[in-house]
Amino acid sequence: MVRAGGGLDAHGTPQRFVFFHVSNLRLAEAFKIKTKTIRPSLTMAQWTHMSQMLPHLTNETINNLYPPTAFPIEVRHFLAQWIEGQRWDDFALENVEQKNQAQALLDQTISMLQSIAQQTTNVVDKMKLMQFSKNMNIFQAQPLQFGVMVRDILNQERGLLDTSAQPQFQPFPNIESSFPNMQDLDCLVLKVLEVQNIRQKMHQMQEELNWERQNYESLQGAIQPNGLDPTLSESQKLQNHIQQLEYNVQAMAKKRFQLLKECVDCLDQCQTRLIGSLKAWRWGQHKATIGLPFDDNLNTLQTWCEQLLGVNGKLRQELVLLGEPMPELQERLGKLLQVLIQSSLLVDKQPPQVIKTQSKFSTTVRYLLGEKVAPGKPVLLKAQIINEIQARNLGGVPSDNVGELINNTAILEHNTSSKSTCATFRNMSIKKIKRADRKGSESVTEEKFALLFSTEITITGCDTPYRIQMISLPVVVIVHGSQDNNALATIIWDCAFSEPDRVPFLVPERVPWRMMYSTLNSKFTSEVMTEHNLDQYNQHFLAQKIFDKPDFSDDFSNILVSWAQFNKEVLPGRPFTFWQWFEGVMELTKKHLKEYWSEGLIFGFIGKQHLHLILKDRPNGTFLLRFSDSEIGGITIAYVSASESKYWGGNNCEVPASPSNTHTHAPTHTHTHTQALAHQTIFFLLDGGQKIQNIQPFTKRDLEIRCLGDRIRDISHITYLYPDFPKHDVFKKYFTEPQPSPVGGYIPVTLLTKVGTEANSDSLPATLLPGSPHSVGGFSGTDDDMDLEQILQTFST
Repeated sequence: MVRAGGGLDAHGTPQRFVFFHVSNLRLAEAFKIKTKTIRPSLTMAQWTHMSQMLPHLTNETINNLYPPTAFPIEVRHFLAQWIEGQRWDDFALENVEQKNQAQALLDQTISMLQSIAQQTTNVVDKMKLMQFSKNMNIFQAQPLQFGVMVRDILNQERGLLDTSAQPQFQPFPNIESSFPNMQDLDCLVLKVLEVQNIRQKMHQMQEELNWERQNYESLQGAIQPNGLDPTLSESQKLQNHIQQLEYNVQAMAKKRFQLLKECVDCLDQCQTRLIGSLKAWRWGQHKATIGLPFDDNLNTLQTWCEQLLGVNGKLRQELVLLGEPMPELQERLGKLLQVLIQSSLLVDKQPPQVIKTQSKFSTTVRYLLGEKVAPGKPVLLKAQIINEIQARNLGGVPSDNVGELINNTAILEHNTSSKSTCATFRNMSIKKIKRADRKGSESVTEEKFALLFSTEITITGCDTPYRIQMISLPVVVIVHGSQDNNALATIIWDCAFSEPDRVPFLVPERVPWRMMYSTLNSKFTSEVMTEHNLDQYNQHFLAQKIFDKPDFSDDFSNILVSWAQFNKEVLPGRPFTFWQWFEGVMELTKKHLKEYWSEGLIFGFIGKQHLHLILKDRPNGTFLLRFSDSEIGGITIAYVSASESKYWGGNNCEVPASPSNTHTHAPTHTHTHTQALAHQTIFFLLDGGQKIQNIQPFTKRDLEIRCLGDRIRDISHITYLYPDFPKHDVFKKYFTEPQPSPVGGYIPVTLLTKVGTEANSDSLPATLLPGSPHSVGGFSGTDDDMDLEQILQTFST
């Protein structure tokens, strides 16, 4: 797994520092080297996806893929963009004419590794990179071996990515073979055509046979008794021809029957695969809730449904024209038709999975055989809400009504432009809900319901109407917005850990941590809309937190985490659950920190031991950004300072600042009024006269008042983003430019962030307000509930 941070070099070019995780059984040694940023959306797409897969591969697989002594994983990462921009597929050991080309690529590889080594000031890092480049010299005698090796590595990566883009989640069973392909359908259509051709030939042959029989009877009446009549030989020839025709008709009838049986078998196989692909589509829709990629296009499936319906109709017609009863084939075709018609109803746009009573919501149901619906009476779909017990016993319309739905009917309408037939429920609402008896400590936000859509439909060419129905994904019904977070936790657990074709809506009570982490990572990246994943350090800290094992350094992957640990039991010493805390961080990042996270500027989830380890040798002023451990939806700054500083200190946890509001009016000649947003710090001591301090977390409200970039600029104690990036280079693009003072009118207000005792000073450094002729302090401390309007009102008194 790779974790990247970011910064700028002297020329303004983005750079990254990276960490490599070689073993899944322990936290790997941090390996930090600056290298050029490679945009994942451009040429290194393969490595971007591969780096996400690495944590789920075994150590043996990784070492076999990237031989440590020949082509270690670090080389693959450092040179990812360049490697994927070269032609490797053409290399082969027998193509000696490619030796010079392979030699050139080998020399470039060695040269670039040496160049990266020269750019780093860390002696250990430099020695490692130089060793990598030295090891590459083993290919100098056989450069083609180098080219072939890289070719094979890239091919193996593609194979792994093709096998499973998301190995941490259980795929739908046999999803690869469940999709019918055009070749299967084409073969089936050709077989049906052959049956029709044989029927036509048999008809022609039967007409010829009837004619020849009539001729034979006429000749029989003209034959003389002495047997010397010349018509005798002609009659014999005609008889032979009739016998041949009868044989051919029988042979073709046998072949026709055999082909009909093969067609029904082939139709059965294709439809079984189609039904499997429809289930896989619904399974993918289910998993999309936790952020997995999902293609919601149903056009291909609709085409397959329509083709199979047409084939079924033609085969039923052929059985009628057969002239003799074939009850077995007729019964099979009837069942296939019923299954196809009933399986073609899908919930195209799911309702929200957390629904508040008395609130409007919408959902769309699509019928894939809509163009084949018999014209005439409109098809009316009805929706009703059902509980878990009713979902397990679907066979008809549930008699017991567990909830009252408003606007719960919609007409199935065909859209000629999109060629889709849908019923859209636009203003549905749950007026009231009847809950089941709860067991033990189960809360209302753990109870799952679903919407059942049903109707009666008639297909053109079918005499009998069919009753069809489909249920939505599970939903949780709440009555107050405060229940939303816990209800969402129920949905996340259900979507992430439910089994294919489960009994509604069963989920395991415990799952391995590796599955839990994969769910958190997918949900986080999709919600924030970023390609920057949580790394192994984040993973380890999250595991330590949910299991309450801050000193555990081994692998958590196979340890079982329970639903209670996820969102029933509060974290030790905290008034909130693990999910409530994680969701708060996710929401903060989504709304205020997306770009910082995507650029790798936020370290994220990190424990105090790891924080101490990586900052202990750094100079004063080195800082990193981490998510608050003690507050929901907070980000804090941890930085190194001299231990003799007289700031308030305490344990390694964030402590809210004491609220105090004061204000000082500027002198009459001052053009800018400055307000200081005070933040306190906590610290723990390091060897060598240093300590690590943690600034009071910035919450959503804080960042709405003043963005993170400006706050980092305000705080003079922090100078270098870990490991050694000047903060003004890294965060410059996030700084807000000061507005010029208007002539006359109100005195403009500028907000500044001050830390600890700095907030009590009577003046602010002018460097914190570029372009401001005067800067005045005096505002000490902020209340968490104070908003921007309240703050600004302090200056009107």
